[in-house]
Amino acid sequence: MVGNDGSGWSGIGWDDWKKLDLIRARLDAGADPNTGVYFHVRPLHAAAECGSPEVVAELAQRVDDVDAEREGRTALWGAVFHNRPDNVRSLVAAGADPWRPMMNGWSPGRLSLATPIPDLLPVPDGEAGLSAAESATVAEARRLITALGQEADDGFSVACVAGVTAAEAARRLEAVPADDDDVAELMDDPFSDLDNALAIIGLTDVPGGCVVFQPWGYNADTPGLIKRLSVDTVCYGMFANPKSGNQGAVARDGVIEEWDTHPGGGSVSAAASTQEILTTYLYHGHAVAYCFAGAGLRPTDARSLTDQPDVWLRLPERDWWS
Repeated sequence: MVGNDGSGWSGIGWDDWKKLDLIRARLDAGADPNTGVYFHVRPLHAAAECGSPEVVAELAQRVDDVDAEREGRTALWGAVFHNRPDNVRSLVAAGADPWRPMMNGWSPGRLSLATPIPDLLPVPDGEAGLSAAESATVAEARRLITALGQEADDGFSVACVAGVTAAEAARRLEAVPADDDDVAELMDDPFSDLDNALAIIGLTDVPGGCVVFQPWGYNADTPGLIKRLSVDTVCYGMFANPKSGNQGAVARDGVIEEWDTHPGGGSVSAAASTQEILTTYLYHGHAVAYCFAGAGLRPTDARSLTDQPDVWLRLPERDWWS
């Protein structure tokens, strides 16, 4: 039952890696356990990230190398990164090496020390644990994600500005207080007058800086806005695009440093720095918290991301994309 791609995995979806009988039947019919599926992701890697421990164990005993790498990562790395502790245990039982060096100083075992189950894998003598700074980064990520809670629905934008008060941000943007009636109408139906809606932003002071929030549009993440906010500091912006997902940007001292990033995504280059790898893991699936952390903001709650900011402001008429 070999599929059209010649590997035997044609038609297998992400949820199918939880179905032991299905995967075993494919393997028995000749599907190649070593051949990539889904843009060349190996079957064991796919199962490690989203499958069941039973399927992981089945594939692990059939592959040529349980520690085969894809883009510098083993299946065990994927199981750790995606917080699949049962899959981690299955892979280790099958002989996967938790302390195999990869990803700029990280191994699957060392990354596991930053997970919600830090004692998932015992640390052998001679292996480094987390540094004090890394442990502090882990603790702050957990606190920040809890403080912010569930993220708002798609369609909002946010800018996190380091070391700048809301009053100073308003001055930089040349914004003025918004009319209360305008804000009330926008709360009822922001899309009845989108041009007017895009001119209204919320501003809130938080420990470490301030937050610009627009519940109904992209303007808090436009280049013109974040460049003005970032003079002599740094600003992390994000638009939760309902069509294409989270679109991030970083401006530093008035210059766009990064554009069209994917905050909260799970993709990390093998060439990324040690800190970038840890940060990507900790904020995987938490895009807004990633932006707060990047700017060093330390809110104690999610009020800056609600319809109750410190102040509602109206932006001047301007091409905010420039």
